[in-house]
This record gives sequence, structure tokens and C-alpha cells, in this order.
Amino acid sequence: QVQLVESGGGLVRAGGSLRLSCAASGRTFSSYWMGWFRQAPGKEREFVAGISWSGGRKYYQDSVKGRFTISRDNAKNTVYLQMNSLKPEDTAVYYCNVVDTDWAPRFGSWGQGTQVTVSS
Repeated sequence: QVQLVESGGGLVRAGGSLRLSCAASGRTFSSYWMGWFRQAPGKEREFVAGISWSGGRKYYQDSVKGRFTISRDNAKNTVYLQMNSLKPEDTAVYYCNVVDTDWAPRFGSWGQGTQVTVSS
């Protein structure tokens, strides 16, 4: 099973930007579809964005379309989430995971995630 470590979160004002990174271990990273998820206090974890193994397919939750961009660098075993025009409702702990082609998370275990806090 691939090990995933998220980073890049922080405190930002509404309208600001952050870039999250998810570093993966293992030689098979380039064959995995990857996704970003988030969980706000008192809410269920939800899908945010996903990317195919080649980067040729991307999918976003409606609330982040046009503001967030997912990308990956297979040479660095890393997937990124560029978040622009952040809103207070984007505040959550963000996680990455391997996903299936329907964007559902494949692994039941999650990393520590990275906290994103957007102030109004």
C-alpha cells in the first residue's frame, strides 16, 4: 500500500491562495489515479478533486470548479492542489488518497491530512 503525506496547509484570508502537496512512496505511484478530499468540523469527508494516472483526466466538485486545480508530477511522486480564491467554507482538513475510476477512495486508512483555515 502506498504511503501518503499531505502538506502545504495554513491560515489564509478569504480570496487568498494555497498550494497543497501530497507526497507518495512506492514505485507504482504513476499508475494510480489520485484524489483530494476534505473534512470540515462536524461534516463527512467529501471528494474535492481527482486526476487520472497520466493527468489527462481531471474532475472537480462543483463548489471548487474554476478555483482549484489538481496536478501531478509522477517523477516526484507528488500530486498537488492549487487553491485560489479561497472561501471560509473551504476550511477543512485536506487529505489525499488513491482513487478508483469512479473517484471513490481506494484505501480505508487516511494520513494526517493538512489543515486549511480561511478567515473572512
